[in-house]
Amino acid sequence: MHWLFSPPSTDDLIRLFKAWRFWSVGALIGGLLGAGLYYLAPPPYRAHATVLVDFNLEQAWPEETDRQQFYYLERETRKLEEIASSNLVMELILETNGDISIDELRNNKLALGQPGEGGWHFYADDKDPERAAAFASTWAQVFVEQVRSQSGTAEGPNSFIEATRTQTAQVPPERSISMSTYLFVGAVVFLAMGSFFFLLFRKPK
Repeated sequence: MHWLFSPPSTDDLIRLFKAWRFWSVGALIGGLLGAGLYYLAPPPYRAHATVLVDFNLEQAWPEETDRQQFYYLERETRKLEEIASSNLVMELILETNGDISIDELRNNKLALGQPGEGGWHFYADDKDPERAAAFASTWAQVFVEQVRSQSGTAEGPNSFIEATRTQTAQVPPERSISMSTYLFVGAVVFLAMGSFFFLLFRKPK
């Protein structure tokens, strides 16, 4: 049995790479398994709304250096991210859309993309496409309202920062992960596992 766990030889690797039937059939089987998983346990739908965040650097720091502006952007971006994920914002979202907990909403439903100056994307996942769109739109709108209400306060963002919702979430026609991704990952995983077992349990010479 010493051959079972011995490292593969060069000949073993060459035979594996030449086994075109294994690669062809393995990719097909893996793709079919990925497609089956997609239909048995489909990923949620994903919707997103967009908010334009303008830090107005020229007004906030008219005569400062690039280094100071960088720290200003970093500090204010962190404040805005805290607002977006705050309990107050989560509670306001759940007032109109929710029969779930704040933790589930924050950890499993919502995701913030591309925080910084420019477009902020508010993503929401749900098995119901209309509910996903409602979560994303409400989150973006509540965020804008809270930024405006907290702007210029001691703990809030700088008064020069402006947040404007530019895109309302539409009912998503597709799920958060495409079928092609399942097919590709299924094929890769099956071929990787097949290669491992082929080399691990190869017959002794």
